Amino acid sequence: MGVDLSGIIPRTEIDFNYLRNKIVGVDAFNTLYQFLSSIRGQDGNYLMDSKGKVTSHLQGLFSRSLNLMSKGIRLVFVFDGKPPELKFKENEERTSRKVFAEQKYREAANEDNFEEMYKYSKQFIRLNQDMIDESKALISALGLPYIQAPSEAEGQIAYMCKKKVIDFAASQDYDALLFGSPKLVRNLTLSQKRKVRGGKTVFTFLELIELDKVLKELNLTHDQLVVLGILIGTDFNGGGVKGIGPKKALKLVQNYKSINQFDKMFAELNIDFDWRKVYDIFVNLPFEEKFDLKWKKVDEIAVRKLLVDEHDFNLERINSLLDKYKEENKNSNQKGLSDFF
Repeated sequence: MGVDLSGIIPRTEIDFNYLRNKIVGVDAFNTLYQFLSSIRGQDGNYLMDSKGKVTSHLQGLFSRSLNLMSKGIRLVFVFDGKPPELKFKENEERTSRKVFAEQKYREAANEDNFEEMYKYSKQFIRLNQDMIDESKALISALGLPYIQAPSEAEGQIAYMCKKKVIDFAASQDYDALLFGSPKLVRNLTLSQKRKVRGGKTVFTFLELIELDKVLKELNLTHDQLVVLGILIGTDFNGGGVKGIGPKKALKLVQNYKSINQFDKMFAELNIDFDWRKVYDIFVNLPFEEKFDLKWKKVDEIAVRKLLVDEHDFNLERINSLLDKYKEENKNSNQKGLSDFF
């Protein structure tokens, strides 16, 4: 879910050429959840193979990654590790909400109410270890590197971006900014033109958010931005402070500058959580400091084995997408990924 800064954050619309030949760190779980949410049948069920295994995440990961690779973008996927202890409470609450949504889905299914089925199906998405392992296998087959973070993926990506190991963080959430990422790209793994329930067409655009511009326009330090996020609510203090949204939080934090002053502010707000523990996650998260990023050629045999042999993907469709990728790279007048192998 992440912190919601959408109402106050300055952003710039960019196109894919802006990211050509750049290294982009992608929050893997965030992306896989997007695919599980959006790639479904009319009744809201995931796409599955003949063995009943979910394949929505693999379809999205394969087609979207190839598309981005064809645009010369050097992807690095980063997977979440062990969550901070404060996240367990939020995860428990999410589990409770999922159980409720699943019950409502079954009630709608009994009544053949497809609209309600589709609605509630998106509220109990689950990403299991098999899906994670298969995703890693597909990423490797596509010749892309991935990193297993010791804790939060967005924190790991922010660290790599600050160290200039990668050029951009990519996620739908804004947490990377609180972790200190200089540059965040949103909507990278979303279709730029897609239909939603009811046949309505929705357009999305690539957004670039730069931390220094955010801090300058909002007249904040990074510490104040972190505290602003805590006031609104993060994955580590769900709901934040009751009655405080982004705009009110912004006005509030601008009046406080130091840790001791923040102590006073939170004391006056009579909060029921330890704000310093939440703050500590964003400024002292553990990182993986040793990684070797290498991009290789697509292993077509491994791709077909995983998608076609193991999960019943259509062979002609897979071959068509692979051939299209090769043709687009061959005819490109600009550097493709092959120039970096």
